[in-house]
Amino acid sequence: MTATSEKESLVGGVSIASASPTESLGPRPRAANGRFMRVVGALPVDDEDGLPSDRFLDREISWLQFNERVLQLAADPAVPLLERARYLAIFTSNLDEFFMVRVAGLKRRIATGIAVRSASGLEPREVLDHLGLVAHELLDMQAKVLHDDVRPALEAEGISIVRWDELSPDEQEGLSTVFTEQLFPVLTPLAVDPAHPFPYISGLSLNLAVVLANPKTGKEHFARVKVPPLLPRLLRVSGEPDGVADLYTARFVPLEDVIAAHLGELFPGMEVGSHYTFRVTRNEDLEVEEDDAENLLTALERELTRRRFGPPVRLEVDEDMDDHVMDLLVRELGVHGSEVYRLPAPLDLRALNIIADLERSDLHFEPFVARTNADLAPTESAKARDIFASVRKQDVLLQHPYDSFSTSVQAFIEQAAGDPRVLAIKQTLYRTSGDSPIIDALIDAAEAGKQVLAVVEIKARFDEQNNISWARKLERAGVHVVYGIVGLKTHCKLALVVRQEEEGLRRYCHVGTGNYNPKTARLYEDFGLLTADEQVGEDLSRLFNQLSGLAPRSKFKRLMVAPRSVRTGLLERIQEQIDREAAEPGTGYIGFKVNSIVEEKIIDGLYRASQAGVDVDLWVRGTCALRPGVEGLSERIRVHSVLGRFLEHSRIFLFGRDDGFEAWIGSADMMHRNLDRRVEALLRLEDPRHLKDLSDMMARGMSGDYAHWSLAGDGRWQRHHLDAEGEPLPDLQAAMIEVHAKRRRKAHRR
Repeated sequence: MTATSEKESLVGGVSIASASPTESLGPRPRAANGRFMRVVGALPVDDEDGLPSDRFLDREISWLQFNERVLQLAADPAVPLLERARYLAIFTSNLDEFFMVRVAGLKRRIATGIAVRSASGLEPREVLDHLGLVAHELLDMQAKVLHDDVRPALEAEGISIVRWDELSPDEQEGLSTVFTEQLFPVLTPLAVDPAHPFPYISGLSLNLAVVLANPKTGKEHFARVKVPPLLPRLLRVSGEPDGVADLYTARFVPLEDVIAAHLGELFPGMEVGSHYTFRVTRNEDLEVEEDDAENLLTALERELTRRRFGPPVRLEVDEDMDDHVMDLLVRELGVHGSEVYRLPAPLDLRALNIIADLERSDLHFEPFVARTNADLAPTESAKARDIFASVRKQDVLLQHPYDSFSTSVQAFIEQAAGDPRVLAIKQTLYRTSGDSPIIDALIDAAEAGKQVLAVVEIKARFDEQNNISWARKLERAGVHVVYGIVGLKTHCKLALVVRQEEEGLRRYCHVGTGNYNPKTARLYEDFGLLTADEQVGEDLSRLFNQLSGLAPRSKFKRLMVAPRSVRTGLLERIQEQIDREAAEPGTGYIGFKVNSIVEEKIIDGLYRASQAGVDVDLWVRGTCALRPGVEGLSERIRVHSVLGRFLEHSRIFLFGRDDGFEAWIGSADMMHRNLDRRVEALLRLEDPRHLKDLSDMMARGMSGDYAHWSLAGDGRWQRHHLDAEGEPLPDLQAAMIEVHAKRRRKAHRR
């Protein structure tokens, strides 16, 4: 296959990673496959409903396929160039987390003997081997995309990553000054000899492996130099003296190259031989036995310290690394040969974010500025709108980032904090920014004497330390901080404001699908409802009482709350559509928009719905363990995925058609952890306008008229980004930008 055909195959082809242990759902035995590893023979149909035993795709492989879709965007020349660089960085960051959590967790379960056969039919060791094969292939593809495609395109635009030897003497002299003043004081070279054991290599750190020779004895030594993680990975090389060229050119040299060029200064008296870069990924999944912990905060802090010393699960090395150095690293780190990834320099492509942040508007997506929702402000104004007055008038359905977060949700909390009529504010906080105006508003409210409750989830993965810091900041300000229910993560997105008004107390509510984070709200697509509905207010009051006190048997009117009622509630509504279709063919419909769907009972419910003739649309951003389009099982199920400039993050659940149509939004994905081990909330919408908005959006996502990926029954994803004439299909997110713009123009005319 030529380089051109390889690129075309990656951009628009079928996923390389098969999520399917078999090529079909037939009863024939699964045979060994040269590309993918051996799997066990297919089991006979054993489900009580007659569903085939191998009806589930493997969730781990499915996740790698999601990251492959990110890589396809990086390889697509139709995507703006600097955004392609960012997708390469996102691919690296995603894969890092996958190894730190999913692969590490699987290895731990295998080592402790508690791993069981997956729902897909694969043994744990087989899953691990399969993941390794696919991960190697994807990393090789990423390297090709960077070096054969993106990098030359960047150079054509005057943006380049150069090596030390490619710099002029003047440029080298300038960077030598940088080394002396900024790098040398913070570097800590560590030698390995009988007096110096092999140093601890922290997770995701970039390191130089250096081979030294003693000129007196001729003996070789090994040393390690850690690349400082708090300094920019790519150093800008100065342009022309007049600075004019800087407007059009940007040259960067990797930080490790600058360090490598000055190794003689770090090891005076030694002869510097070869040097190579390497990087270790460790198990960084958290294990906190909160049932036994007297103080969850203290226990978590202790576990965070331990996490830095988790066992290695992956070793990335420079492809030119000497075999002797490789053997040393493998032996000292205790990794298996299959866990070693030889890659061309530079390693750790998260550094490409520096390039992606360059101010070159011609190489980015068209600028987008979120506007205030039309129901809150028909026209843009510098004067803050009265959120309470708007919400009293009507429910407001927000969709970020198309609707501004700062002038809606953030303004709601800030106005509540400053309003003397507001008596209490209650809010769940899963992830937020360290300098969040939300946190500041809650502190202001507490200091003003209002009752403020913050239900903080300090175990939000990789945000634990940040969450601990601002949880303590809230406590010091007088906010009542609780950490939810023991054994459950609090993942729901809720805010409740109690306000004294002339006719009595009124409760204002926000229920959303995304976090109260102003930064991610500009990048993540999410829904949220602002309402003063009495039923919703009563439901949220009951739920907050359950989270902060003891109210385990609370019942709700417009909410489904996990772990008690989300799974059962959704299954009941799936069955209702089956019954509706049986009574009146053509009336049954189910539509889900989620990040992931792997929960077997939900999937089986959707299979039964399809068998009963119900049309099922699944809009899944990431992992999908369901096989669509399989004869006799899922002919009426379609699965689409959309990736773009915004991260599709909302969860919506639609049931029925016309008069029987029902819509829910909320925080829960269709995963075991969401339905069994988290507090999640789904809210039923009632405003006909909002029902139509969700219905229209789902129809757009499943229409095939916009660029998307579709999943086949064999577990492979196919990209659809060109029409029948070979022209690019329109972008769905660009279409949604226009939808919201039209809505605001219409409101302005009114």
